[in-house]
Amino acid sequence: MELHQVRYFLAVASTLNFTRAAEMCNVTQPSLTKGVQKLEQELGGELIYRERQLTHLTDLGKAVLPMLERALASTEAVRRRAREFRQKEVAPLTIGLAPSISASLIVEPIAEIRKFVPGLYVELREEPPSRLVELLLEGEVNVALVGDLDDTPERIDDWALFEERCVAVLAPSHELADLPEIGMDALREATILDRSYCDMAPKFHRLYFPDAPPHHNHRSCRDLHLQHLAAAGFGIVLAPEHMPLLPSLKALPIEGDPVWREVRLLAVQGRRYSPALDAFIKVVRLRDWSLHTEAPRQRAEAEEEIRLPRARHAPQG
Repeated sequence: MELHQVRYFLAVASTLNFTRAAEMCNVTQPSLTKGVQKLEQELGGELIYRERQLTHLTDLGKAVLPMLERALASTEAVRRRAREFRQKEVAPLTIGLAPSISASLIVEPIAEIRKFVPGLYVELREEPPSRLVELLLEGEVNVALVGDLDDTPERIDDWALFEERCVAVLAPSHELADLPEIGMDALREATILDRSYCDMAPKFHRLYFPDAPPHHNHRSCRDLHLQHLAAAGFGIVLAPEHMPLLPSLKALPIEGDPVWREVRLLAVQGRRYSPALDAFIKVVRLRDWSLHTEAPRQRAEAEEEIRLPRARHAPQG
């Protein structure tokens, strides 16, 4: 079965006239008739009753018509997508994110490369870091952002972007919310909302809870779900500093800043980069990531400067 035979049959089916069908397909009527006959031989039965004024589809023709329409439409869609890809009208890019890496980190880089890759089509996938490495090697993901990773295969290129600390996220009504920072002892007594597959969890447990596991009453693999629980007063979320927060939450430093992690960019070594992937890697690697790690500290320092003068001018008891 060849595509031009399918196209000839569909033209006859729509016009019920071989002459007009040949004109639609820009071929001679004998060529169109021969193509339809070959298709009938391939399918093992007549598709069209050829009557001078009453040409119409056979039962077999009616049965295969919708399937052949879908087959031709799918083929044309494939050709169109391939043409768009070659002409850079469509530039797919699949980005993997570890569960503790917020998509907010890549919004600006994506917006920047979209200026000169107008056909950019981004898909975001959230998976545990080890699974992201597998997806990179399998070609299901083009590039990934992860935190701590136990082992990186030799075939994976690995670029460090920035370091960030862990903070405690809680509701302003929480009993610890008025502290300037949260100490270890307070954390060990608090209820911690657990993030599934968090790459920072081993550090949390090793440093904060060496003798006994934390109090975990609630768990989710989604940071937003945990934040809603924290906003309702169910506990504290231990989160990376860059994580965007709900307006109803506040972030407090942890005494001594004991937990840090390095955010890293991964791609497969030796593979030819698409224009979208090449642009993304260049923009992300050249980006000044200090804005993401310094801004929270600057806000905290500014708040402290505002708070201290008020304390000095407070009436003396």
